[in-house]
Amino acid sequence: MEGLIDLFYQFLDFIKPDKLINWLLDLLGVYVYFGLFFIVFAETGLAVGFFLPGDSLLVVTGLMAKTLPDRLYILYVLPAFLAGSIIGDSTGYWTGRIMGKSLFKREDSFLFKPSRVEKAHKFFEKYGAKTIILARFVPIVRTFAPLVIGASDFPYRVFLFFSIIGGVFWIFSMVLAGYFLGGLVEQALGIKLQDHIEKVVIVVVFLSLLPPIIEFVKHKFGKKEEPETETAA
Repeated sequence: MEGLIDLFYQFLDFIKPDKLINWLLDLLGVYVYFGLFFIVFAETGLAVGFFLPGDSLLVVTGLMAKTLPDRLYILYVLPAFLAGSIIGDSTGYWTGRIMGKSLFKREDSFLFKPSRVEKAHKFFEKYGAKTIILARFVPIVRTFAPLVIGASDFPYRVFLFFSIIGGVFWIFSMVLAGYFLGGLVEQALGIKLQDHIEKVVIVVVFLSLLPPIIEFVKHKFGKKEEPETETAA
């Protein structure tokens, strides 16, 4: 049992963004972009990839592209991540579309409850396709949202359109934040962010969770519409 626990902690340490990127650089060299593509693809398109770093990986990659321009070229990093996010999203959608009935058939399932498909369908009808964009910025949600959307028979052409828009906003905002803002923070505080990667990851995850938290608070405590009263004839 202790061996499994140690193995688990070693795995968590291994998937820290900076260590994962350095491992890919040592393993793949100039082909590191294929590794970056696959990580984002797995995190967005494969249900088993929900544990992989997403936002933190993008920010740290942008930061390392600034500090290691001879090993990570930002103009290759961006399209690699963007392709992985779009193809991953579509893979999740079609997995849900094709296997939806078999995936979401047990109400006692922890993740794939059929009632969640119905709720998702009503949710998209109420709030529109903008939720596809917002899902990009929420860890774990961006992994399972395409599955649920596909299983709810949401039109693929609409999904793809907003998936691309969301992917562009997500990838470019996160990577370029690390690339440009990282240098400004280092100059302002007189530190090297690569020496404080854990803190960077915590801040990035917190900021990525802010939008859904704000939306939840607004809907929970916001002013509710009063039901219309029928007037007497």
